Amino acid sequence: MSRQPDRSQWTDLPLIPLNTVLFPGMVLPLHIFEERYKLMVNHCLEVQRPFGVLLIRQESEVRGRAMPHEVGTTTVIAGLSRLADGRMDLVTVGSERFRVRNMRHDLPYLMGDAEPWPLTGGASREAQALVEPVRALFRHYLGLLSQAQGHKISIEEVPSEARMLALLVAIALELPLPQKQQLLDQPTVAHLLLAECKTLRREQAILDLMIRTQDEQWKGGFSGYLARN
Repeated sequence: MSRQPDRSQWTDLPLIPLNTVLFPGMVLPLHIFEERYKLMVNHCLEVQRPFGVLLIRQESEVRGRAMPHEVGTTTVIAGLSRLADGRMDLVTVGSERFRVRNMRHDLPYLMGDAEPWPLTGGASREAQALVEPVRALFRHYLGLLSQAQGHKISIEEVPSEARMLALLVAIALELPLPQKQQLLDQPTVAHLLLAECKTLRREQAILDLMIRTQDEQWKGGFSGYLARN
């Protein structure tokens, strides 16, 4: 299902709140077992449209009702397996970023009045100037992460196109979900690359410290943030 919704469909977008931040181009497997989401998926398949994925606000779970953030990404169904008991295994791919203006609860699943919010500005001078610094920082980050986790992490090719690079880094960074959402919330490619520069430098400093102290932590019986495989 590759067709994008027309403008009128954004006023009636099915939504699924998850403990996941979805970026355009990111693969998201989903196991659908709740009846309301079976209905939602069947509806999306019938009318050939995506649905929106939003991160659940952590503070809302404490209060007993899971409320999502307003910025999310639509996802299209690329693969579907129906199980004998009605459950579904989906493979979906993030498509287009959006912002929700209003949410509705009149159906079994959440609906939203949304607007597309594409990540633009990849050709700007600001974005172009950040491409090589981010590429270098990202390669170094992957090397440190591989060393810290004890297994090789490799990406065949780090893109030089600004938007593709910004999205790849956002997907690959191992961060708490609120920090991932902050990246998704960035208004332009240049803003996202700049935020990633700061994040990569911070994460590299943390990884450097962890690698230097890992042996002492392990010998003491506690590995802290990292554990050897």
